[in-house]
Amino acid sequence: MDNKYFDRIKGGLYGVAVGDALGGTTEFMSTREIEAKFGYLAEIIGGGVWDLEPGEVTDDTMMTLCVAAGIIENPAEPMEAIGRLFMEWYQTRPKDIGNIIRHVFRIYEGDWLEAAFIAHIDMGQSGGNGSLMRCLPAALAYKDPADMERVTILQSRMTHYDPRCADACLMYNRIAWRLMQGENLRAAVMAEVAGSEYEHMIEAEPDCPASGYVVHTFRWVLHILLNTPDFAGVVQKAANLGNDSDTIGAIAGGLAGIYYGYEGIPARYAEAILIKERLDRTVSQLYALKTSS
Repeated sequence: MDNKYFDRIKGGLYGVAVGDALGGTTEFMSTREIEAKFGYLAEIIGGGVWDLEPGEVTDDTMMTLCVAAGIIENPAEPMEAIGRLFMEWYQTRPKDIGNIIRHVFRIYEGDWLEAAFIAHIDMGQSGGNGSLMRCLPAALAYKDPADMERVTILQSRMTHYDPRCADACLMYNRIAWRLMQGENLRAAVMAEVAGSEYEHMIEAEPDCPASGYVVHTFRWVLHILLNTPDFAGVVQKAANLGNDSDTIGAIAGGLAGIYYGYEGIPARYAEAILIKERLDRTVSQLYALKTSS
């Protein structure tokens, strides 16, 4: 077993879950409210608007696991499996589900791309971060970057018609791909944002809210990653932003988890996650897919 590869896959998947569980406590809060209630949140304690158990994850992690399981089931053509798993999860009546995705699920009648388009028309926009939060398994699973890119775009278009969503997912997973090969974090980010709208926006603190709009989310994710020296700092900064903190935490945590590795995630964070068995099983399956001959 290539321990570095395994450690990066495990770090990526646990990174999503830890960022989600930590940030879930402060979702929809303002920075002022967070400071008044917690000072600076640094522990996974649950609660928040969803009344989470300590270590409970939200839609960010659960939909990431759906994407992972769909890829594992049918790597060549995963859309049907991913969609079926999305709907099975939706039937469990999850506490937290984004408005765009909820609308797509309600109107879905067998054609994901059509449902995404109708939802975009109905809602007047579909530029949310809901496909970015779940796209990481494509970078963890595929050996061929062309396969990774195809599935990254596909899983985004299933629910988000706005092309900015697929663009962000692609940029994110290309960064993840570089990190899986052991590249430096800053070098990987800068190489992939070159020439994009994000290129000159990520050094200074973003002048936008930490909202669910995919461009705002991705700006905050990249800024945090480039200005924080370790995994714990990344997910803590995301959690203390408030607003869409669980999703920003999950997205930033995924890349930080690959870069710093599972060994770089504080044990108290990893151990707190309630779905460790499912995460561990998925990690092993993704590793087997990534390293299969």
